[in-house]
Amino acid sequence: MSDQEKQPAFADEIGAKAARKMRARKSTQGVWFGLGMMGLIGWSVAVPTVLGAALGIWLDRHYPGKHGWTLALLVGGLAIGCLNAWHWVVKEDDAMRDEQEGKDD
Repeated sequence: MSDQEKQPAFADEIGAKAARKMRARKSTQGVWFGLGMMGLIGWSVAVPTVLGAALGIWLDRHYPGKHGWTLALLVGGLAIGCLNAWHWVVKEDDAMRDEQEGKDD
């Protein structure tokens, strides 16, 4: 292979690397986005868990029975919160994959 044949391939490779670097700079959402996402996931677990526990305490006070509601509804709220967080993570992962596939075209 001569030097002239190597130059276009080398130039294409450099161009592709530069384009990837520019896309990476544009798509970097930063630390604040990551912290916001962690907060969103945290709240999506915490809120149903606390609501389940609060409802359980209220039911135990107003309708005492053989079995307590607090622990059962706390666990139920935690399960709902975890499913909710999983939904958000999958949704964001799909969005990032779609964005990445769209840029590679």
